[in-house]
Amino acid sequence: MPRSMWRGAIQFGLVTIPLRLYLATESRGVSFNMLHAECLSRIQMKTWCPVHDRAITRSETVKGYEYAPGQYVVVTDEDLESVPLKSVRSIEIERFVPSSDLAALRFVKQAYYLEPEPLGRKAFMLLKEVLADRALTAIGKVVITNREHLAALDPFGPTLLLSTLYWPDEIRPAGELDLPAAEATAVKPAERAMAEQLVAAMTEPFDAAAYRDEYRDALVAIIEAKVAGEAPVAVAAPPSPTVVDLMAALEASVAAARAAKAAQPVRELVAGAADHAAADHAAAPGEELAAKGARRGERRRKTA
Repeated sequence: MPRSMWRGAIQFGLVTIPLRLYLATESRGVSFNMLHAECLSRIQMKTWCPVHDRAITRSETVKGYEYAPGQYVVVTDEDLESVPLKSVRSIEIERFVPSSDLAALRFVKQAYYLEPEPLGRKAFMLLKEVLADRALTAIGKVVITNREHLAALDPFGPTLLLSTLYWPDEIRPAGELDLPAAEATAVKPAERAMAEQLVAAMTEPFDAAAYRDEYRDALVAIIEAKVAGEAPVAVAAPPSPTVVDLMAALEASVAAARAAKAAQPVRELVAGAADHAAADHAAAPGEELAAKGARRGERRRKTA
């Protein structure tokens, strides 16, 4: 059972929906420890007080705000809890907007699942159904981890998804970029037509399950090879970018995309059969590596 990281309520009008907030995502990357290169022992990061010239524990620290150079005021957890805002303990819905109007949703910070408390389940489901039926997104504000966030609420399967967004003044203007002028990069009608054919050949419904973190898989394979004392497989360097004829590149790309789409059903059939046969035996990337590490740890404990 996941652990809720926030408890409060949705507020809109005179309606209150008590609920809990759960992180909707988790990082699955490969993590590393910092080692001393000479002896390969894990280093320690210590919190150091330069005045007392010694390491201190986390319990000896407090939050401080620098209001002038070298001058701090201490801010306690009680101070943070006493901030006079409703959004400290509630998701304050301020308005409902058409979901299609929200270009700001491209700048999402974090996504959370909402779980209603028993008392608020009926109102929760009513809000979810109305948002779905009318293709609306609820916009509001909420305080999470000592920061007030702009937030969007959308139906997501059986629940509501809360997405915290960047404030408008946190989004850098695209005008700062050195972008080509339209008149300087005029596109020929034939090039546009061929580009449309390429896009059409590569268009298909989005299936998130078809994607995986290939970098993580490759990195785990390198680590497993090093643990086993094997040399990692060398990877060829990517070709250097060169100036090519745009029309010729588009024509070749269209042909390749059409050929790939025609072969896709066969690949899916073969891959599905292979996955089914190996499902009970193959470990997910990293699991075998973790198991080896656990076995090494067990051997060390027995030896000790």
